[in-house]
Amino acid sequence: MSYHVNEKGFYGNFGGAFIPEMLYPNVEELRQNYLKISAEPSFQEEFKYLLKDYVGRPTPLYFAERLSKEYNTKVYLKREDLCHTGAHKVNNTIGQILMAKKLGKTRIIAETGAGQHGVATATVCALMGLECIVYMGEVDIKRQAPNVARMKMLGAEVRPATSGSKTLKDATNEAIRDWINNPENTYYIIGSVVGPHPYPDMVARFQAVISEEIKQQLLEKEGRENPDYVVACVGGGSNAAGTFYHFLDDHEVKIIAVEAAGLGVDSGESAATSALGKIGVIHGSKTLLMQSADGQITEPYSISAGLDYPGVGPMHAHLFETKRADFIAITDEDAMNWGIKLSKTEGIIPAIETAHAFAVLDKMKFKPEDIVVINLSGRGDKDLNTYIDYFKL
Repeated sequence: MSYHVNEKGFYGNFGGAFIPEMLYPNVEELRQNYLKISAEPSFQEEFKYLLKDYVGRPTPLYFAERLSKEYNTKVYLKREDLCHTGAHKVNNTIGQILMAKKLGKTRIIAETGAGQHGVATATVCALMGLECIVYMGEVDIKRQAPNVARMKMLGAEVRPATSGSKTLKDATNEAIRDWINNPENTYYIIGSVVGPHPYPDMVARFQAVISEEIKQQLLEKEGRENPDYVVACVGGGSNAAGTFYHFLDDHEVKIIAVEAAGLGVDSGESAATSALGKIGVIHGSKTLLMQSADGQITEPYSISAGLDYPGVGPMHAHLFETKRADFIAITDEDAMNWGIKLSKTEGIIPAIETAHAFAVLDKMKFKPEDIVVINLSGRGDKDLNTYIDYFKL
């Protein structure tokens, strides 16, 4: 069984392109060209050059000595928080901005939840001198104010989404609406492994640099390419897709995907899609989706804006259904406490999204010889106000 996308754009039962007719030409143009363009030597050369000299790759694989000692196992942190802009998101926006240029597009739109993808998109648009419009839920604009300011400094226009829960789902709806209205000159940079095919596969490929580096770095540090466990938080799931990518077909590597339980999986205030989701279609993709008995999308909740999404990328839905990955749901409280714990134990303040992944150390028992790689997907600067309010700092 393959855990990668097939030629029809499906991961097992999930994926595809369920899109309005108006969008078909855009999506089809991308589908026909994305593999060909990204394989061109000139594309690869520029992509690698920008990842190295602009983003600051490779990011370190750091042996967390104090955590390893406390949990009696080998804990390595993949330091995506050290990327330019503060998270893994820029790996994908660099790839997609080069794609947009090759396709002759002059206007870029994006959606964002936590604001990291918005910042990463605004960054590459500034780099390439392209117009940039970012859609963001009104609620997220309030809770991620530093990132909104960064986007504006970088020259992007931030448009609030005022419908529904006023979060990531609604921002995505607005971006798709814009794209339908401006098909000729506009390229939509999707920030996660969601949306119609080929986006989930394309984003995963651009983020796969994470697992590619993990293999090289572990070989240097441990004399073997494969860890025993790879761990990442999952909302839509781009940092997780990048972390898992080169290990998907290697069953000796155990994959752990960490979702946001919010106030508890059964509290009615949660974003644990694997536990609560049923098969449905959202934003052009068939996947697991939180919905009511009559198929209406239910509002997710998480203290972290980046995990506050009612669906999950089709790759992850397939990993869940086939049991290739273990899905664990972590509450707001556990994640917030880990934000403080990681800060005090390793001197690293993580994004709240990322903090969810670390809670696995309390939920699972690892052996002393196990190598556990946790993707430290983003830094916590953007979440300081949430930390301050939560802990009364």
